[in-house]
Amino acid sequence: MVKKVLIIYAHQSSGSFNAAAKNAAVEVLTAQGCTVEVSDLYAMNFKATATAEDIKGDVKNAENFCYLEESRIAWEEGRLSDDITKEQTKITEADLLIFQFPMYWFGLPAVMKGWIDRVLTHGFAFSQEKRYSQGVFKDKKAMLSFTTGSLESMFSPTGINGDMNVTLWPLQNGILNYCGFQVLAPQIFWAPALTADEDRKSMLEAWRTRLQGLLEEKPLSFFSLDCFDEKAFQLKPDVHEKHASKEFGLTVGIHLNKPLPPHSQMKAGC
Repeated sequence: MVKKVLIIYAHQSSGSFNAAAKNAAVEVLTAQGCTVEVSDLYAMNFKATATAEDIKGDVKNAENFCYLEESRIAWEEGRLSDDITKEQTKITEADLLIFQFPMYWFGLPAVMKGWIDRVLTHGFAFSQEKRYSQGVFKDKKAMLSFTTGSLESMFSPTGINGDMNVTLWPLQNGILNYCGFQVLAPQIFWAPALTADEDRKSMLEAWRTRLQGLLEEKPLSFFSLDCFDEKAFQLKPDVHEKHASKEFGLTVGIHLNKPLPPHSQMKAGC
């Protein structure tokens, strides 16, 4: 079966390292027989702000506009703007999503965050019943591939920026895992702007090598929804007790006041 890959790409320059990483992914995955599509957000002039303009026709409550609810209704009724529905179709058809971007302010560029805000609408991407391990996209994979402006040592537990596992938790758990995606380990290009040409070439070669087996990789580990009670969504006592004697907490976000599990947001099996 031919795999379909969607690359959501956010960089202004075709001469950037991010562009080179995106091009490598297109080339290697296409050579493996994958169908690869790129949403080049800057080239598309993709609108980042989530507003009532995203909805065709009248909104239900103009005086107290709630984007979450209005976009859900518009999705159900087929009244979302064309740029949103086009991206949603791409997601529906894709087996793997790769987000390629430079990390800005410990997070996503505004245009990519806007893509997430507008495209992953309530109903289409998640609901109260369909989230986390029971999420809408539980049969799909997704991953982050990004450059940093800081050295790897600065994103360590003793570094000035703090542990990269903590930085990644809101993105990988709060967005990707929340929508049900099987989250592959991130591809992190540490400070390419501060490294020599040979080091940048080595980074890209390592990425190309990884891409060869990317579709067979095991995803990161997140705790299942059924480990939590259905009322307050607290960890069930038996699960808590099972892990009480272990050295590390369950995950970066659910750490049980213990040391964070090392590399849990960066390597599968941790």
